[in-house]
Amino acid sequence: MGAEVPPARTAFTEVPHVIKHKKALWPWHGLTALVLVGLAFSLYLATSMISYEWRWNRVPQYFAYKAEETQRAANFGSVEEIVVSGDNARVTLKDDSGDTQVIEVAKDSLQLARGDDVAEGDAIGVTRHWAAGPLAWGLWTTLWISVISGALGLVIGLFAGLCRLSHNPTLRDLSTVYVELVRGTPLLVQIFIFYFFIGTVLNLSREFAGVAALALFTGAYVAEIVRAGVQSIAKGQNEAARSLGLTGGQSMRHVILPQAFKRVLPPLAGQFISLVKDTSLVSVIAITELTKSGREAITTSFSTFEIWFCVAGLYLLINLPLSHIASRLERRLAQSD
Repeated sequence: MGAEVPPARTAFTEVPHVIKHKKALWPWHGLTALVLVGLAFSLYLATSMISYEWRWNRVPQYFAYKAEETQRAANFGSVEEIVVSGDNARVTLKDDSGDTQVIEVAKDSLQLARGDDVAEGDAIGVTRHWAAGPLAWGLWTTLWISVISGALGLVIGLFAGLCRLSHNPTLRDLSTVYVELVRGTPLLVQIFIFYFFIGTVLNLSREFAGVAALALFTGAYVAEIVRAGVQSIAKGQNEAARSLGLTGGQSMRHVILPQAFKRVLPPLAGQFISLVKDTSLVSVIAITELTKSGREAITTSFSTFEIWFCVAGLYLLINLPLSHIASRLERRLAQSD
């Protein structure tokens, strides 16, 4: 009798195993949700213990609000005609020489009637339009400072990192002094020195001083990241490139740096995320970025926790997409290997 052939494993027999594996993950997801709910409940208990009254209705006006602009008469005269259209009123003023002035204001703000006399500068009413609130302006300031500082810091860091690997002693020594000096002193002190000393001597604006200080600070850390990434590439890569006739610069640009970039992408992303949060320090030189805008909103709204939660959420709104983009780029570069 021949040997018994074991039954073939079919796709059908594998399905229960896959489903069982997926089901086994649900308890862990449930545990995660339970921890998050517990943290939220702990926060609620903490605010209850200090008798804090939440006033979220005060927050939206710090993102966008209806601004009012007073409209005034340009000359002496009288109200010749008032035409109401919807929520607006069109007021026609006529001066002694027969010239007319047409002003459109909100109907409920109209302060004159037909036939009334008006003098130069008298208020006719107000116009209303949507305007960005302080938190929106602070978010915009944080964004453009982060983008410009990050771009400059990347260029400075790349140059300084390559100088640290240079065979020229002067370039190597100067880049080392720069990196150690910046990394060894607090960013807050550097901003003060750059603005009150260098900025005063060179007559720089506070925005330029803040961006320059952040760029130099970021560049020092990027330089070390670049240096470590380049040194992690095997020396044989450079030797192989040189044996193919490439110059030292061409080998670095076409062979070494592309490989090093894949390895340093995670720490670079972390450094730029840290830069976004470090922009809060430029408020010490009167730049109204997101954190300073939040402090100013608290002084007028008395909604401390609500504003700070919004500020934290806006920082997350910037950093989470940045982290996600870096992760996707890292996976894509890994697939190309």
